[in-house]
Amino acid sequence: MGIGPLISYGRFLWMGIGSACNYYNRMYGEFMRVWINGEETLIISKSSSMVHVMKHSHYISRFGSKHGLKCIGMHENGIIFNNNPALWKKIRPFFTKALSGPCLARMVSICVESTAEHLGQLKKIATEFGYVNSLNLMRCIMLDTSNKLFLGIPLDENAIVLKIQDYFNAWQALLLKPDIFFKISWLYKKYENSAKELKEAIEILIEQKRQKLSKAEKLDGQMDFASQLIFAQSHGELTGENVNQCILEMLIAAPDTLSVTLFFMLVLIAEHPTTEKAMMKEIQTVVGDREIQSEDLPRLKVVESFIHESMRYQPVVDLVMRKALRDDVIDGYPVKKGTNIILNLGRMHRLEFFPKPNEFSLDNFNKNVPYRYFQPFGFGPRGCVGKFIAMFMMKAILVTLLKRCSIHMLKGKGLNNIPKNNDLSLHPNERQPLLELFFTPRSHTSKNQENQ
Repeated sequence: MGIGPLISYGRFLWMGIGSACNYYNRMYGEFMRVWINGEETLIISKSSSMVHVMKHSHYISRFGSKHGLKCIGMHENGIIFNNNPALWKKIRPFFTKALSGPCLARMVSICVESTAEHLGQLKKIATEFGYVNSLNLMRCIMLDTSNKLFLGIPLDENAIVLKIQDYFNAWQALLLKPDIFFKISWLYKKYENSAKELKEAIEILIEQKRQKLSKAEKLDGQMDFASQLIFAQSHGELTGENVNQCILEMLIAAPDTLSVTLFFMLVLIAEHPTTEKAMMKEIQTVVGDREIQSEDLPRLKVVESFIHESMRYQPVVDLVMRKALRDDVIDGYPVKKGTNIILNLGRMHRLEFFPKPNEFSLDNFNKNVPYRYFQPFGFGPRGCVGKFIAMFMMKAILVTLLKRCSIHMLKGKGLNNIPKNNDLSLHPNERQPLLELFFTPRSHTSKNQENQ
């Protein structure tokens, strides 16, 4: 309770987690000790230390306010911030199975279908000047895709997208709050209610899924992620609360972070026409006039480099939060059991290895990058379980969109003009008009000209 710990904790509450981490690493070095709510916390932006933490199983737990996580349903529940290692290990295989294998092949066609369908409705959501809120467009595409893959129940996209945004805001606001904050109901109730609204909406959809399964004559085509969880509950392996939270987290993951990642990519495409031209040339060579298929994905090297460079230059999830489950030593520094650890991935991606670290340039991925220097999804026992499907989804959506439209921003504006908040993740400030992009349909003539 000294002045130093109080100041560091206050800085995290005031600046946001991501901004505070960047401040401390920039001011005091790449391996920095602070205190968050009285708990010793290491902020690390050094690649060797990050590799050590991510590859060892005694760092699979996360940290955060117990009361805050309870408010949003994540305390010892779901997969994202579940701090119960035993339950987390029990739940993770359901996600692993759903995000790999046959699902990857289905995902490409579903992404193409959803993207094409939403692009066909742009006139309905465009402003009078023809601009589109592209972040919400990406959210709707991602929610539609996730629903078709993992739940399969009709839903009101716009209503659920708004509830997901409110849920994320509550999650971000409550994650590091002190216990005393939860003694005053008017301070936290609005966040608790936001989380409750999404949970209730998802529970209604899950009940519809249960009814659908109960009436199905054959289950072969019905055994998606939600079905697997529902049957696990019927066999006593999971509770109803586990099932509801897992399905909620599966549905919010893409609209929450992947949609923002794609939004930043669209802005970068609008800002860098030579990059767009190089991508279009490759797309025409590999895909041609047909729709993208799963076998095309490994051949789209320029598109892949663009995705990697976008995530390096303008990350959305640029930090990883862990907790030490036993005493350890990291790069010569003793770490006690219970120590919190924040891996500042975004800063590390601009410090080591890359030839043009502070520029957006595909030259940064001209050669293979050792995995220790580029970890947008993390790795090891608690690495992002959806990293492979996320790459497939981004490729499929970008190719489908670019084959149909060219992208433009307001004149003279770009990524650096968009105000951003860097807390639990890095999001654009949505109370300003710079989220709007202009989508110009491509004609066959313009496609051919771009590839000459």
